[in-house]
Amino acid sequence: MTGPGWTQAYAWAFLGLGPGPSHHHHFPSHFSVIGRKPNRRLETKTSVAAAADDTKSSCLSRVWREIQGSGDWSDLVEPLDSLLRAEIVRYGEFVSACYKAFDVDPSSKRYLNCKFGRNSMLDNVGMSSSGYEVTKYIYATPNISIPTQSGTCRSRWVGYVAVSSDEEARRIGRRDVLVTFRGTVTNTEWIANFMTSLAPARLDPHDPRLDVKVESGFLSLYTSDDSTCRFSQGSCREQLLSELSRLLNKYKIDEEEISITLAGHSMGSSLALLLAYDVAELSLNKGAPITVYSFGGPRVGNLAFKRRCEALRVKVLRVVNVNDPVTKIPGLVLNEKFNWPSCYAHVGVEVKLDFFKMKDPSPHVTYRIAIRKIIQVRSTAPKDAIVIAT
Repeated sequence: MTGPGWTQAYAWAFLGLGPGPSHHHHFPSHFSVIGRKPNRRLETKTSVAAAADDTKSSCLSRVWREIQGSGDWSDLVEPLDSLLRAEIVRYGEFVSACYKAFDVDPSSKRYLNCKFGRNSMLDNVGMSSSGYEVTKYIYATPNISIPTQSGTCRSRWVGYVAVSSDEEARRIGRRDVLVTFRGTVTNTEWIANFMTSLAPARLDPHDPRLDVKVESGFLSLYTSDDSTCRFSQGSCREQLLSELSRLLNKYKIDEEEISITLAGHSMGSSLALLLAYDVAELSLNKGAPITVYSFGGPRVGNLAFKRRCEALRVKVLRVVNVNDPVTKIPGLVLNEKFNWPSCYAHVGVEVKLDFFKMKDPSPHVTYRIAIRKIIQVRSTAPKDAIVIAT
């Protein structure tokens, strides 16, 4: 489950959104539109249904806490609120940038690392107007001893930390500290995905909370260190906590509004959730709200982990394809439905999309076709409709 097409599909496919206007005025036969009554919760307050882009920006600056999940997205998902829809797409693009920047050319000196320098990465992937500045690259490796795909270094580039500019902060209503992660690519990452035994997280040295357990493979990827790698400085966890602490000391919460947004696809969404829990458990956020945008993410921990995340007010919006097996594991059979401490449990609020019975069964081709068709029907879809493939 890799590649930019996956994250673009998760971000656009059921949202009725795409880059640029459409001049097509018909619906393809294999698409349907689920019409809903207009969402009045935010629209009566902000009148965003037919507002221009600049008006929508000013609306977002006033209601960003609700969009980031302060009310657990009550009345914003069914039907999908237009501002939330746009934010899902926006954060999906940041995750997609990870794939666009990731070097998968075996002959390249940067193989399995980022193709671009930190200062030019967003420019090179077509996001120069994103309003964010990349502050740090993040590397990770699971503690698995097998022959690696290239050289002796097992640590690979998995994402980046970015922060919104002054202008973007005014547009969205706060200083946004963003961390994004890609999905599984390397051999060791695939092996980590299948290390499904639960292990105590033990991320708080003062209170290990042995009942709070997470998937051992994801935990290994998050906490293991590879001293042979010239890029990384400590484990994925150490890199992230150090950079987030630096940024939260630079942009002080008593001087301006700050949010922490973590976004990832597949394996990357697991790292995002682990980081969210870790930051909240250690109170490193200093009161700043923490939101996770999960695209096609698996279950990460047990029921105690889910409850602890909820108690810490970690907000998670899970964008899932109902036919994606990754979102159903671990815990395909024994999961949150049984309410057992030893079972895996999803965290957060789910937003569903549905692709199936397309002519080409290849996931990459299916999602690319779906995106293209959805862009075509954008202008004729009702504002509060959700476009899905059928």
